Amino acid sequence: MEYTSSAVEAVVNGMITKQLAEDLQYTFDKLSPHERDQLKGARILLTGCAGFLGFYLVHFLYQFRKELDLKQVICLDNFMLGYPRWMDEISQEFLVKKFDIIHDNIATIPEAVDANYIIHMASIASPTFYRKFPIKTIDANIWGLRSLLDFYREKDIKGFLFFSSSEIYGDPAPEAVPTQEEYHGDVCCTGPRACYDEAKRFGETMCRLFSQEYNMPIGVVRPFNNYGPGMKINDKRVPADFAKNVLEDKDIVILSNGSPSRTFCYIADAVAGYLKILLYGKYDYFNIGIEKPEIPISKLAEIYQEQGREIFGYGGKVVYAVSEDKDYLTNNPQRRCPSIRKAKECLGYLPTISVNEGVRRFLQFLKESPEENLIW
Repeated sequence: MEYTSSAVEAVVNGMITKQLAEDLQYTFDKLSPHERDQLKGARILLTGCAGFLGFYLVHFLYQFRKELDLKQVICLDNFMLGYPRWMDEISQEFLVKKFDIIHDNIATIPEAVDANYIIHMASIASPTFYRKFPIKTIDANIWGLRSLLDFYREKDIKGFLFFSSSEIYGDPAPEAVPTQEEYHGDVCCTGPRACYDEAKRFGETMCRLFSQEYNMPIGVVRPFNNYGPGMKINDKRVPADFAKNVLEDKDIVILSNGSPSRTFCYIADAVAGYLKILLYGKYDYFNIGIEKPEIPISKLAEIYQEQGREIFGYGGKVVYAVSEDKDYLTNNPQRRCPSIRKAKECLGYLPTISVNEGVRRFLQFLKESPEENLIW
């Protein structure tokens, strides 16, 4: 792999790890020359910049800001789970502000007026945490989104990206897997996950209506099981739980019978898809994930065990337990696997990093990273 000068400089200066540099370069290479040209002179506003997806997207934009000739990047977050130290380096070039998308007024940030690409990812995404803060989860996805749509509805923007979720499909019927975008879902509106699932569904409704009423170029993404650099090991989602077990050289603990199955999409592939939707220039909605292999959680644990042994000399085994959280498995989908035909045909999206390779990359990143990048 050939690295751009920005990526080489960042590794030499210790700003990013070698593994993260490799991943960022991979994402950059997934964008076509035309897509890169669309970002020239761009002013980009991101909400939720300090989260998992924010970590990767912000680092991507930062490392390739010269190659992409970015005009300005505005990073907003309420830092509810803490202020990450890597933001100090970013803030030397990007505008970083503490901002609560629920209560604060975007109009109070003068630089936001001229943003022509908006990426709204401010939301709690881990089930453990959004069940702890259900009202905040609803408010970020509904009122936060509404405030952004109102602010930008009559401005000359080129792209608006809303992060929905594959959770809008609920627990799909067997015949609806792999799941296409036109599947309407099987979601419980009163269960412990409803604050997230239904907020994302209503958020999509708002995006559709604002695109119709104001001709806004809104792209909606439905991510399927991302993992990789930026995911903290205390995130409480399965890829993070297993990584934490490996780093601590403890047994990998499965809090189910191990049968729920998923496809797992590495962040370097996923972000390429997200950027392609942002640059699509018109309203539409897309699954972004990887189609195969669909594996049970028990198999994922074995992959972590194998890769952990190679990278860390890991010696733990896979064990089964019951979560102390009584709602841990309530409304948990049995299967989650996307059809990405639409994204392939419309966007040229083509993920290639297998789950075995992705877990290896993730664990290698964790091995190379300072402790402050691993936990909240």
